[in-house]
Amino acid sequence: MAEGLRERKKRETKQRISDIATGLFLEHGFVTVTVADVAEAADVSVNTVYNYFPAKEDLFLDRMEGVTLRLSRMIRGRDRGESAADAVLREMRGQIGAVSPAYGLMDGFDAFMNVIEHAPTLKARLFYLQQEVHDAVVATLREETGAAADDPLPLLVGGQIAWIENTAVGYITREMTAGRKATTVSRETLVLLDEIEELLSERVLTYAVRA
Repeated sequence: MAEGLRERKKRETKQRISDIATGLFLEHGFVTVTVADVAEAADVSVNTVYNYFPAKEDLFLDRMEGVTLRLSRMIRGRDRGESAADAVLREMRGQIGAVSPAYGLMDGFDAFMNVIEHAPTLKARLFYLQQEVHDAVVATLREETGAAADDPLPLLVGGQIAWIENTAVGYITREMTAGRKATTVSRETLVLLDEIEELLSERVLTYAVRA
């Protein structure tokens, strides 16, 4: 369905506010900049900012909804004969091998993480988002396999799958914030994914195979 004029303007306004806010946070720090500062710089009211972003943290982490559901999308999109873990490993290798900004492999990522490092509420939000990723994976596995509510396997396997991404992202974040080149970190992370796969049990690697 084509996007209407009203929806497009709302999307563009939201993006403009987010971009302005991110610039202010990167320059002055998350704690120092207020929502009123963002509203003034964007030439909108404070209420308008809150209409688009319920909390100040949402201004800086506004793209995290896609990250929260990323693993679930990989699992749902697995090929015939492919397990949930295999699909995640394949997709992650593809994106990381392509030096994708989606995994923090980009210039300026160190500045982005520096803002988070000095903002306790942002760090808390990221921790909460990690739990949301885990919960989304577990829910997806239950739905995809038709597992009963008391079946522990979706929980156990989901935890392992979420660990794959969390470990890789943690490594990328640490190396990129140390000032290393994205292409080098990409190659090293691919090796890390191979080592992660070797640690996974056959039960995890063969769970939720698409018929």
